[in-house]
Amino acid sequence: MTWFHTFDPRPHAAMRLFCFPHAGGAAAAYRDWHRSVPPSVEVRAVQYPGRADRAREAPVGDAHVLADLIAEAMRPLLDRPTVLFGHSMGSVLAYETALRVRPAHLIVSGRRAAHVPRPGIVHLGTDEELTAELRRLGGTEPELLDDEEIRAYILPIVRADYRLAETYRCRPAEPLDCPITAIIGDRDPQVDTSNARGWAELTRAGFKLHVLPGDHFYLTRRRTEVIDLILDAVSPGG
Repeated sequence: MTWFHTFDPRPHAAMRLFCFPHAGGAAAAYRDWHRSVPPSVEVRAVQYPGRADRAREAPVGDAHVLADLIAEAMRPLLDRPTVLFGHSMGSVLAYETALRVRPAHLIVSGRRAAHVPRPGIVHLGTDEELTAELRRLGGTEPELLDDEEIRAYILPIVRADYRLAETYRCRPAEPLDCPITAIIGDRDPQVDTSNARGWAELTRAGFKLHVLPGDHFYLTRRRTEVIDLILDAVSPGG
């Protein structure tokens, strides 16, 4: 099994950036990120079970269990400063992994604070209702959702991920020793500045919030700005 995809291996990089995909997403969501970071940063994208090259594995529907597995696979790679970035559901998994591996910095995107409940029943809906939710958020190309075979492949993955996100409950834990940076879109229907600021309560090492133009998938069009914010956050004095 391959937990981390590295599209441009950099064995001598000074820092590793681990990227956690959104619900229904795969490591390929970060395929081009290495092009926007300096040679001193190696990007490793997390590949959850149940998709792409891990399609034969069952998706993991519990965030705590999945974070345990990711952290265990990550431990041999913690020989240099480590930064975790997650978008949407990936923010929760990045946070839970941070509790286990103690990174240098945690960067969360498109998600209210982990301890702020986000209940929902999308994962219990019909395929048509689940497809409608994907169209509403705009993170999936419409032509893919129009294809019956592709829908048959992605909807079970999306349903399992929504189950994970909607049933997740943050357990009591000590605040992180690393800073947290949060980034959201100003038109995101899932999160706003008030519940994004809650991330500050989960660290004792400092917090910053950035708001960029866009909806829930603002980072698709603003990748360069997001990466610039990441690099600025982890730089000395950032």
